[in-house]
Amino acid sequence: MKRRAVKHDDSSPDTKDRRAASPGKKEGTQSRRWLKKGLLAAVAVCILVPVTYKIIPALLQDIIYTYRLSVPFFVDLSQPADLSLNHTINMYLTSEEGISLGVWHTVPESRWKEAQGKDLMWYQNTLNDGSPIFIYLHGNTGTRAAPHRVGVAKLLSALGYHVVVPDYRGFGDSTGEPTESGLTTDALYVYNWVKARSGDSLVVIWGHSLGTGVTSNTAVKLLEQGVVFDGVILQGAFSGVLHPIPFNIFIWYYWTFPGIKNLFSFLTEEKKVVFPTEQNVRKMKSPILFLHSEDDHLVSIQTAREIYEFAAKAQSKDRVKFVTFDGSLGYLHNGLYRDPKLPGIIREFVKSL
Repeated sequence: MKRRAVKHDDSSPDTKDRRAASPGKKEGTQSRRWLKKGLLAAVAVCILVPVTYKIIPALLQDIIYTYRLSVPFFVDLSQPADLSLNHTINMYLTSEEGISLGVWHTVPESRWKEAQGKDLMWYQNTLNDGSPIFIYLHGNTGTRAAPHRVGVAKLLSALGYHVVVPDYRGFGDSTGEPTESGLTTDALYVYNWVKARSGDSLVVIWGHSLGTGVTSNTAVKLLEQGVVFDGVILQGAFSGVLHPIPFNIFIWYYWTFPGIKNLFSFLTEEKKVVFPTEQNVRKMKSPILFLHSEDDHLVSIQTAREIYEFAAKAQSKDRVKFVTFDGSLGYLHNGLYRDPKLPGIIREFVKSL
């Protein structure tokens, strides 16, 4: 005969009390463990932060530099032919001690066959062949390989012009830190380098977005030396005085961690970057062509019109032109190079110089 297993209830009042008390003990133990971990983490932070503050910025600078080299991704800036610019040479100019600028020089499209396999000296010598020369000063972030910048180079080359496109310091594969004065110095150097090799050829400056500020700054600096640009194109013109920028436009260069405190203090330095375009155009003596899309989402057309009015009043509406592009075309801030009427507009402007 099988015996039934009898379950004994060995729980006494004391046992139940001990069991009831155990959850509280467990919670207390976990709290102490978290407290210990928190203290250890605080100690680690106190030790590591001073060390990383000294070491990490240099490391991150290298990381950022590599990132900037690869934007657009997978583009070798030393090989413009990879972007169908097979009549273009890559070179490096030293704008000042320690600053190396990556620069592309594209010859007129009509000379593309002749340009195959030619060296830097051949390209330099072509600058005095009588064809107009454009120095294209691009906008903020990215490199000279950005699609819309390549588009402008191809457009101007197809029109029979030379195109020189530098990356400012801190952009692309150019060394150094981007600052307003630094970018102006770079533009001055590139202009003087071109003028020293251009003979009697026209030299026109095309500034886009940030480049309009760099262009106007450079124009004023040259005026102090009695030099006037042959012609100026300002596309997407903005002014940091007329409409102050609430942050530093070169923030992308400084986006590092763990220096977040330095980042936020940098963001508050509004006056560090100015680009007073509307003040500069009042002093400029060059013929100016303003280009602006009505649907520009970064710089309003009203801002560009205000700058144009200052320039036209300082010179005349015969020497200062304002051309707009219908917003329904969807060009926004960067797409004007796609407009079929733009080649004719550029050609007419060059003929007027």
